[in-house]
Amino acid sequence: MTLPFEEGGAPGNPYYKGRGAQLNPKNKYLRNEYAQEHPEGIDEWWQADVPTQIIEEHAKNLVNKVESPDVGMWYSMNPYQGCEHGCIYCYARNAHQYWGLSAGLDFERKIIVKKNAPELLRKFLDNKNWTGKPIGLSGNTDCYQPLERKMFITRQLLEVALEYRQPLGIITKNALVLRDKYLLQQLAKDRLVCVYVSITSLQEELRQKMEPRTTTAEQRFRIVRELTDAGVPVGVMTAPMIPGLNDHEMPQLLEMAARNGAKFAGYTVVRLNDAVKIIFNDWLYKNFPDRADKVWHLIESMHGGKVNDSEFGRRMRGDGNIADLIRQQFKIHTRKHGLNNERFEFDTSLFRRPQKQLSLF
Repeated sequence: MTLPFEEGGAPGNPYYKGRGAQLNPKNKYLRNEYAQEHPEGIDEWWQADVPTQIIEEHAKNLVNKVESPDVGMWYSMNPYQGCEHGCIYCYARNAHQYWGLSAGLDFERKIIVKKNAPELLRKFLDNKNWTGKPIGLSGNTDCYQPLERKMFITRQLLEVALEYRQPLGIITKNALVLRDKYLLQQLAKDRLVCVYVSITSLQEELRQKMEPRTTTAEQRFRIVRELTDAGVPVGVMTAPMIPGLNDHEMPQLLEMAARNGAKFAGYTVVRLNDAVKIIFNDWLYKNFPDRADKVWHLIESMHGGKVNDSEFGRRMRGDGNIADLIRQQFKIHTRKHGLNNERFEFDTSLFRRPQKQLSLF
């Protein structure tokens, strides 16, 4: 029997390969929790890591108004809840608790799928009060995560958007987006789409630990290049910047993004809110015991002595000397490489509702 533990992982304290989170912290909304009291019991080991589970949901709505003023979108839709990518820092982990699941391993291996998402989008766009404002796809989890390869929900959403001439903003870190390059190209002809690619590190060893089921940095720059060549407006998000781990890479990331055709760039600093604080701390000390204390204190220095700040506007950029250095670094290198010299504007005037064919019966 082959166990999904890295060599050297001791019974009771294993390291799960291919997963970001290494534990399931308690769901704060649940009174009771499942705990494995005797992990040395070999008959219980198989429960430690399991294949990804698909949970189909018949959702009642898809498009949500975004109330946060600092995320760059007014509306968003998420065909998937939970994400196989397993990014250890992901703020969306906390939302999994609303489903009665954990923000840790559950977030990566129990994916909630809205199979009726295309029908819900049509219903939303048919509302007489809707005027075609841009919608973010996705605002929470990656719409091109591995499961999309066989579900095709995101592709169907693009087809609906093209039919209605509905503007979309997309952010992803998966090369699967290139599968739908033709649809994106059609939307781009009328300024109906802009794609941002999230690129966090050129260190392959760090990526494998921090974002275990994502595509490589090389592949992400290929996304930028191929979509740009296809006429699709592309930007990059160097996010999140984690001092002591990847913040020193920002200049090279921005240079390579511009070299591959990106026109826009953004960034955020890491913030560890709610259960993400527990998950990240556990991961950090398991993977980087030699510098974990330093990294943790550097993160605290950006958020007033804490690892999270909920103040709109400040929470994404941080405060203090380290945050200022990252901010200045971003300004210098975006200017140097000609990023953000122009502003992308969606064309919302083309939004239309397809005429419905009347039945003769």
